[in-house]
Amino acid sequence: MEQRCRLELFRAHDEGLEPSDLTSAVADVLGVAPSAIQSIELVRKALDARRRLKKPTWQLTLDAHIRGAIPRRAQDRFRPAPSSPPAPALESPDVKTTRRTAPVVVVGAGPAGLFAAWWLAKHGAKVVLIERGKPVERRARDFGQLRGRGLLDPESNLCFGEGGAGTYSDGKLTTRKNDPLVREVLARLVEMGAPSRILVDAKPHIGTNLLFGVIKNMRRQLLELGVTIHFEARMNRISTEGGRIVGVDVQSIGQLDAAKVVLAIGHSARDTFEGLLAEGVPMEAKSFAVGVRAEHPQALIDAAQYHLGKAPRPSTLPPADYRLTHQVGQRGVYSFCMCPGGMVVPTATEPGLMVVNGMSSARRSTPFANSGVVVQVDPTDMAALGCGEGPLAGVAFQRMLERRTFEAGQGGYRAPAMRASDLVRGQASGQLAHSHFRPGLVPCDLADVLPPLIHQPLVEAIRRFDRIIPGYGSGEGNLMAVESRTSSPIRIPREPTSFEVPGFRGLFVSGEGPGYAGGIMSAAIDGLRVAHHVLCSLR
Repeated sequence: MEQRCRLELFRAHDEGLEPSDLTSAVADVLGVAPSAIQSIELVRKALDARRRLKKPTWQLTLDAHIRGAIPRRAQDRFRPAPSSPPAPALESPDVKTTRRTAPVVVVGAGPAGLFAAWWLAKHGAKVVLIERGKPVERRARDFGQLRGRGLLDPESNLCFGEGGAGTYSDGKLTTRKNDPLVREVLARLVEMGAPSRILVDAKPHIGTNLLFGVIKNMRRQLLELGVTIHFEARMNRISTEGGRIVGVDVQSIGQLDAAKVVLAIGHSARDTFEGLLAEGVPMEAKSFAVGVRAEHPQALIDAAQYHLGKAPRPSTLPPADYRLTHQVGQRGVYSFCMCPGGMVVPTATEPGLMVVNGMSSARRSTPFANSGVVVQVDPTDMAALGCGEGPLAGVAFQRMLERRTFEAGQGGYRAPAMRASDLVRGQASGQLAHSHFRPGLVPCDLADVLPPLIHQPLVEAIRRFDRIIPGYGSGEGNLMAVESRTSSPIRIPREPTSFEVPGFRGLFVSGEGPGYAGGIMSAAIDGLRVAHHVLCSLR
């Protein structure tokens, strides 16, 4: 008799997780001899560090293949494991093309665009992928120029270029979407070189350094599938005839005929937003969030989250993360894109404007933790701030904040910053905590940069967060301005069944820029879904 069992196993962080350790532990749970266990597969791994536990504990979901009977007393300790793989999450039609067939043009090589192009080409579509920025290798050199010398390339930076904005992040793959396509995306990333642990980690991440290789492998496979890729090719305008998309005009290329167009533009493609609006593409303002990037010693976060006191973090535990929220009146304040063992980086895309964000390598090995701490704003706030009421009012607000930030940083893409303790006290000391931020920090009173509707909720939230993580509001933390690219400030509507943009047959939008995603995973999933609808329309 053989059976496959799914069970939960709890292991303190300092207990062994080697196969022999797990075999003995599973045998104890099921009341069988270790020799009865033929194999064990790890399905999910999550860390529980709540204070009620004596030690941070790994919660493991395991599938065990057992030979022989399991005692009746252990029958309630497991459930049958799935006996067959799940059905495909997305079944799209194949299409046939000829040499004369116009291609599907995908605009943008971020997660949405890369996954859309792959799915389309995999199912037989002729695809041209255009990206305004550079390949990831050359993009890395431009990032080095920005961080090292304060020199910005508006077309190649931490937002524009192959891989999109997520390339320079923590490479987080978490999503709140309970979508069967999550597994499809993760498996695809592993196939392209991402570590297999992302298939089981409850909070999967890849890390910027490993993402480079994954993206290059994706490019290689797209080329093998026949996709034509153009870099440094910014879309100038779309071309239509009788309400139907017929192509795009591209800088350095000219007119590209298209059977369909997928706009997978990122959240920072402001000039593209402006051009689309001028051409009559429907667009609306949406809510987003702005604030600062908080940086603290990783040891401070470890001590609070793992209840270590003054002891160092054990090597059996990863650098600790956190997720914080607070409500101030009608405004939510929350941590965003938390990067353990990471660094804060300049994320500007336009001359004279300054933005910050965070990133981490796969090892998360720096001595600093950072996270956005941002305040919700909505379209009704924009008019009160002097930014108008139209679809691009949020863009105007972002630019206003980023211009103030650049000026407060005295140019050169330095970040104006303030100690957390000074913000809480309401008095700038001119002193800053130690930081690795480059090109550098400039002491500043953030009240001079942030409007009251952002500054005041931040003060209250930092006070609250200091009670949850002791030291969060202390002089050991720096708050750097401005975190303004948390999500797109606009949304381009699309039809609920066809996914086309109303009034523009054959025009599809996907990912963060048009307002349908918020991170690598949700953008990739949306790219797959949009590609599916494009394929259906090509039949």
